[in-house]
Amino acid sequence: MATPIHHRDELGKLVRQLRVEQGLLQIDLAGLAGTGNRFIVDLVRGKPTLQPQKGLDVLDLLGLEVVVRRKGGNRHGE
Repeated sequence: MATPIHHRDELGKLVRQLRVEQGLLQIDLAGLAGTGNRFIVDLVRGKPTLQPQKGLDVLDLLGLEVVVRRKGGNRHGE
């Protein structure tokens, strides 16, 4: 699954969707990620001042990875 994310709200919706698909409550995800429940709530709502590493840790727990690439492929059209 490749899901382009252009705004923090889109990331929040994706986290919520995957959490629900995996049958996790927000408090469950917070415990697994070693964060407070408030962080998960703020992540899902797209709060702009979140700590990036905590967000990456949550994505990792949900089975996702972040890949940064140029829009439209690279210079060689790949």
